[in-house]
Amino acid sequence: MSETKITQLPKSEVKIEFTITLEEAKPYLDEAVKDLTTAKPIAGFRPGKATYEDAKRAFGEMKILETALERMVRAFYVKTILSEGIDTIGSPAISVEQLVPGQPIKFTVIAPVEPKVMEFPDLTKCRVTIKPHNIKDEQVDDAIKEMRKMRRTEARVDRAATMEDLVLIDLEIKKDRVILEGGVSRDYRVYLNENHYVPGFTKQLEGIKTDEERTFTLPFPTEHYQKHLAGQQVDFTVKVKGVFELQLPEANDEFAKGVGIESLIKLREKLKENLTIEAEQKSQEAGEIELLEKVVDGASFSEIPDLLVNEEVRRMLAELQQGIEEQGAKWQDYLSSIKKTMDELKIEFVPQAMRRIKAAIFIKALAKKENITTSEEEADKEVDRILTHIKPEDKETRERVSSAEYREYVAVQLRNRKTVEWLKGMCIGMRNE
Repeated sequence: MSETKITQLPKSEVKIEFTITLEEAKPYLDEAVKDLTTAKPIAGFRPGKATYEDAKRAFGEMKILETALERMVRAFYVKTILSEGIDTIGSPAISVEQLVPGQPIKFTVIAPVEPKVMEFPDLTKCRVTIKPHNIKDEQVDDAIKEMRKMRRTEARVDRAATMEDLVLIDLEIKKDRVILEGGVSRDYRVYLNENHYVPGFTKQLEGIKTDEERTFTLPFPTEHYQKHLAGQQVDFTVKVKGVFELQLPEANDEFAKGVGIESLIKLREKLKENLTIEAEQKSQEAGEIELLEKVVDGASFSEIPDLLVNEEVRRMLAELQQGIEEQGAKWQDYLSSIKKTMDELKIEFVPQAMRRIKAAIFIKALAKKENITTSEEEADKEVDRILTHIKPEDKETRERVSSAEYREYVAVQLRNRKTVEWLKGMCIGMRNE
């Protein structure tokens, strides 16, 4: 008989030590033989039909053990946590103590145990206030101005550039008379009224004309991501290839019709409506965050496993890195610009990771406490809705969304959403006042 020893560890972790006899391991070894001889058939046998002894001679007994190990670990681990009622969460850490031909197989699994809400706060006293939003005419004016900018035209002019113009230039950047890496740009467009260039750069171009050349020196920002240039004096050589006046369309009925609205008055009304909806959505999101922070701070939890915290931190870093790269920036350049290492970011993310974990635990526990569930019909309806947005030819994505695992994920998300809505209803201050 196999032996299983379960030990509760600090910080909501459990250690399970397994000793598996060769007799109990045999079904998994047979499956490993089938896998090996299917992938690489042995002469004289059909794929997957060789005997254990023939496979042992062909591949070695150690190879069979190694191939069987993952399936064996998973099977005994799952069987144990189900039979013992252990609620594990996250990814377990696995170590193999003994994997020797002819000997019992010994391995240990250390798994984070799902933390518990030890005490719920008094939800009737939770209060989060969301104030109504009154969009002002100035905000509508700003929105129209942005729309006009999006439809602006560029007209070449034969005059000196003003700070409202665009200049097209060839640019060289040098340090100690040596061109910097990436320091040559052709047909570089510079909007003189924008401020994301090196400080003082656009001001140096004020009054410049077509075919004029200027050389000037400016310090790179002290916080520049290229540390060897931060704060250093750098030489710029600019040759203007054209000055362009940025002409904005007049805000009138014709402009409104150009964006599909019958008149300027109607456009202003529509913008005000959209701005109000956007502001209310942001307020609702901020209110939910504040609400969850309050209930989490008011609740008490069992210890949070380190493995779970580390996993959440890795997820947060991956989300941040993906966002940076989607904006066209390089991850290492971003780290240099904020003057932090990966390890420093990980440490900074720990408190936020803890809060995210606690919020998820709280919502799950509250749903169970208040018997908030998702019906099969609701889950099916949401999966069908998602499928309508996936192209028929994208079979791989459609199969994934149609899978039982994804359906379960959808059901959990719907349950969480319903639980948050229930929670908002309990906190009377969530109503607009």
